[in-house]
Amino acid sequence: MYRLISKLVIYRNDGEDSILFRLADICQQFDTGGYIKENLITEIYIEINRLLDIATCYGFDKNLWHNYLAFILAMSENPFTLVSEKTGANEGTVNVFARSDFLIFKKLFDYDFSKIENELGINCFSVILDYKAVVKSGHISNKSVSEKVQELSEAIENATDEGRIYNIVTGFYKKYGVGKFGLNKAFRVSYNKNNADQGTVLAPITSTGNMVLDDIIGYESQKKKLIENTEAFLNGKAANNVLLFGDAGTGKSTSIKAILNMYYSQGLRMIEVFKHEFKDLSRIIEEIKNRNYRFIIYMDDLSFEEFEIEYKYLKAVIEGGLETKPENVLIYATSNRRHLIRETWSDRSDMSQDELHRSDTMQEKLSLAARFGVSIGFYKPSQQEFFNIVKGLAAKHPEINLSYEQLCAEANKWELSHGGISGRTAQQFINYLAGVAE
Repeated sequence: MYRLISKLVIYRNDGEDSILFRLADICQQFDTGGYIKENLITEIYIEINRLLDIATCYGFDKNLWHNYLAFILAMSENPFTLVSEKTGANEGTVNVFARSDFLIFKKLFDYDFSKIENELGINCFSVILDYKAVVKSGHISNKSVSEKVQELSEAIENATDEGRIYNIVTGFYKKYGVGKFGLNKAFRVSYNKNNADQGTVLAPITSTGNMVLDDIIGYESQKKKLIENTEAFLNGKAANNVLLFGDAGTGKSTSIKAILNMYYSQGLRMIEVFKHEFKDLSRIIEEIKNRNYRFIIYMDDLSFEEFEIEYKYLKAVIEGGLETKPENVLIYATSNRRHLIRETWSDRSDMSQDELHRSDTMQEKLSLAARFGVSIGFYKPSQQEFFNIVKGLAAKHPEINLSYEQLCAEANKWELSHGGISGRTAQQFINYLAGVAE
């Protein structure tokens, strides 16, 4: 195995500490006879444990070795894979190296571990080659990545030569993309725990929920505006940053999450950024600006107190910095405040004990909200609209056996003691009824 992977050209950047390289080193020790049996078995078990960790994280099944090799191919970001992501199969000298690498991967797929198992008296390789995973909730494993990688794994298993593998893999890149941006739909900002100076890392969010816009009852004009702006963005047309503002619990955040689910298959990706991370926005944009996807930077519950200055980073990124915002990046934010930054009555007067021109301060505060070209208001529903929301949500739960009149009466009692009228209150009420239903 070591002789095989030492000849990799395009896909050799997986790192010497990767499972592939570590297993190759173990196999070389075994082939040369320069090993202590107990030590070598321990090294094998360590790598099998790492492989099982990956399998559990992504929900791999059946042949975990094949899944792992397919995972390497799916996640490897290099000039060849990034070009293939945009064009699929293409002409070029680099294909000579690509086909050579795919021949090596085919041999790795067919690698026979029986000799090392028999000599060392172990069976761990046989187990991972025919693995039956425990059925898990989608909240535990990344179902999207799992299905795609296993699809790629099975296709390569059935391939007869490197030419066929070339078409399979480049077709996979064209269809799904490559690396974390290709296989995942949403990301959060993470920091290098070992070295803070290395800056931020965009880490995949493996469970994003399956909400759709139809889950939000009412607010049709608001949803229409959001859809129109998002579709213009995906089609390469002029589109605006969007601010969804209004009363709490009216569906602002759910709308944005539903938009991601609706357009993920068309290349939409989302990055969740919190207020304390605004200083890293330039780094984040630098990482995504040349990728073949459309990114929405999502900021939930956005608001600022007078003493907070993070909004200045946001203003510079949206509009005003020397470097223009890339055409594949938009910002969608939600807020309970129309103007985002807390205002006082003294902001509206030039008469102040501590500042000569308070109106200038007010204009600076308002300028952040003005940088969102589309502002969509989500307001508290009327009582009848609230009852309509309750009725629509209850229809999805056949176990709730209440007449419309009974439902409205109980909903009215619920909202009086649970935060008032809103879509969130309606959902909580329905959750309660579904939980106690027999």
